[in-house]
Amino acid sequence: MSPASREALADTSFLVDWARYSNRNLLFKLFDVVHVPESVLREIKLPPAVDWVAESLAAGNMALFTETPDVEEEARRIMAAGCDKPLKRVDFPEAVCLAAGVRFGYVVLTENGGAYFAPRVLGLGVEVWRAFEVIVEAWRAGYVEDVVGELRRYEREALHL
Repeated sequence: MSPASREALADTSFLVDWARYSNRNLLFKLFDVVHVPESVLREIKLPPAVDWVAESLAAGNMALFTETPDVEEEARRIMAAGCDKPLKRVDFPEAVCLAAGVRFGYVVLTENGGAYFAPRVLGLGVEVWRAFEVIVEAWRAGYVEDVVGELRRYEREALHL
């Protein structure tokens, strides 16, 4: 991956955790824009996530993603397909991210276990990253010097292992 050449879609779990991380703008070195689905935006209620997302939308680093009927239909299909598989439940906002990721080639950003494993379990052609993969990719791109130290900082600040 070359730096600043891709787009991503983030779900609620990722945004809430990532907003607590002091190096959160690292995300915008890896992606031209991070899309936030309307269904995800409705779930974000408290600072620091609501403030960071609002600032990032205003700055153009994030963009609102409007769910179209075809993306909604695919999201519902993904949710239904996961019901009879050994997969943690994937709720509608996460399924929207997966469906749009497949359709538009976006990287999906999540901390949701069901959404993370869905591509492998359901055979979806989409790349899914957690904070771990974002930080490792930032290190590979030269934006982070000490990957272990950065991962520890993320864990400490985001309160997420």
